[in-house]
Amino acid sequence: MNAFNPTRKAVILVSGGMDSAVTIAMAREQGFEVYALSVAYGQRHSSELEASERVAKMLGAVVHKTVHVDLRSIGGSALTADIDVPEEGGEGIPVTYVPARNTIMLSIALGWAEVLGSSDIFCGVNAVDYSGYPDCRPAFIEAFQTLANVATKAGVEGAGIVVHAPLMNMGKAQIVTEGERLGVDFAATVSCYNADAQGRACGHCDACSLRAQGFREAGVPDPTHYV
Repeated sequence: MNAFNPTRKAVILVSGGMDSAVTIAMAREQGFEVYALSVAYGQRHSSELEASERVAKMLGAVVHKTVHVDLRSIGGSALTADIDVPEEGGEGIPVTYVPARNTIMLSIALGWAEVLGSSDIFCGVNAVDYSGYPDCRPAFIEAFQTLANVATKAGVEGAGIVVHAPLMNMGKAQIVTEGERLGVDFAATVSCYNADAQGRACGHCDACSLRAQGFREAGVPDPTHYV
């Protein structure tokens, strides 16, 4: 990776999955010092949070912080309520969509960025091979950046805030290829919506299907640990 200037700080949302891992590696290559942020929002399993810590350390984050927000208290998603995770995506926005999740996560990242004096936030959202979530689209990222720059001291009096979504227009195969180039160990990541306590993937949910498709199309052996 290229040498980086330690005064260029970036807050990077880390879920423990392959997309956020590649996002960290891309930010490091661009010269950013990584402040990794994960959110324990009441998701179905803790293995993705364990993967977040593992990935952040592996990819050279200066700090990895986990903030707790109880989205199970409002439910409304198969990831935060007693609703079965479907084995196929189906039509429309899937039941694995967590209401306002990315808005909440980016808001926490925004607050931390202000405290750190950082003008840059990275997230691994993707609108090509994805589950159809409304908060993974370019329009959402653009709208949030506008909000960030009218709602913060950094936006009003400082240099402003930039929200980077470097994977937005990349398919899963491209993400795998980019991760391979940057030396990301995908075996350390967990993408499954229904992973077990050891982080082993179910192999059937939408996240598993998209991940497996990416490795297959990229011609890279799938290192995912399956049940």
